[in-house]
Amino acid sequence: MLAAMDADATAEVIVIGAGIAGASAACEIAARRRVLLLERESQPGYHTTGRSAALFTETYGNAAMRALTRASRPFLFEPPAGFAPTPLVSARGTLLVARSDQLAALQRAFDECSRLVPNLQRCSGEEVRRRVPCFAADQVAGGLLEPDARDIDVHALHQGYLRLMRERGGRLLCNAEVRALAHDGQRWRVATAAGEFAAPMVVNAAGAWADEIAGLAGVAPIGLVPKRRTAITFDPPAGAAIADWPAVIDVDEQWYFKPEAGRLLASPADETPSPPCDAQPEELDIAVLVDRLTTATLLRVSRIHARWAGLRSFVADKSIVAGFDDRAPGFYWLAGQGGYGIQTAPAVARAAAALIEGQPLPADLADLGITQAALSPRRAGLGNAQAGACAASPARAPARVAERAGACAALLLACQCASRQGAKNEQR
Repeated sequence: MLAAMDADATAEVIVIGAGIAGASAACEIAARRRVLLLERESQPGYHTTGRSAALFTETYGNAAMRALTRASRPFLFEPPAGFAPTPLVSARGTLLVARSDQLAALQRAFDECSRLVPNLQRCSGEEVRRRVPCFAADQVAGGLLEPDARDIDVHALHQGYLRLMRERGGRLLCNAEVRALAHDGQRWRVATAAGEFAAPMVVNAAGAWADEIAGLAGVAPIGLVPKRRTAITFDPPAGAAIADWPAVIDVDEQWYFKPEAGRLLASPADETPSPPCDAQPEELDIAVLVDRLTTATLLRVSRIHARWAGLRSFVADKSIVAGFDDRAPGFYWLAGQGGYGIQTAPAVARAAAALIEGQPLPADLADLGITQAALSPRRAGLGNAQAGACAASPARAPARVAERAGACAALLLACQCASRQGAKNEQR
């Protein structure tokens, strides 16, 4: 039956999922192999990739993810000629901030990150307030400035990879949700909503659905847990010149905000376990954000202009899973990017292309201490943790959320009323 297949139904590598992970990997693999990129939605990047408030910051994540970010820097800052019509990054900076009771955490962050980011700058509370004048004296005691952090143009990066993949002969097929996946001894047969396809190797870059794809293939799960992250945009203080503000992040990651197209984008940095789905924001999460922002800063959320949510998927150790599964021939995992998928995509894609060719990791990745063992789907600590995590999702953490739910709901109601009044005023 495989021999009778149309040539367009076969490839050397099938990549499942056309978000940033799948698109970048497909592009790099297509330099040497015939690649078919399958996407379940009508357009690539509909889920997490298309909802990311992406920053390039070398102080974010554990040691493995920071090293992958560092390895991605050359590509993001100086992409190949013609890769995108605009720069992939633009100046932003990040500023970790701390209250007086958080200064020990700020010191730990400096000690950990200054080895990789030598120009990390300590700031006094007064310096923080001068850079971002939306704090009272008792709200901030210090900060860490990462001047080289950048905003990432996610659309330009994603489309650049898709364009280059096509130029290299790769094909993208949308509306192709995978319904069955089995190995016949020679190739993987992939039954989708758009037809049946076959290839000796499959790259599982299905994001929040990666463990489900593995289940279709009879491959043991890695314990992937999708977690919802919520964001809003709202008006900055009247008259505030916010364009040059850095992204401001609570050192304990309870909230963050940054300028976005003349407004402020903010998030409660929530990580609520969720089944794979088209994530939507919940009112309580937005209310918690409003409460946290108005407690930690002088900002006031009088009108919410946009709200959304996306899923960021993690395994137990919060490092990406990238490598062949030794229990399934030709089955390559590319999952668990968490909140680091955009800024690590160039390095992770090059790693995938090298491993698929049977080569060692690129030398620049190895020089940063990145190893195949650290990325392996069979490393210690991974496994079927998903069921327990998702079963616990109705319990809202931390406990203060439940304790203050009434107050948060009232805050949200006030914001909604203000938004409706603002809309009426505009109509007048």
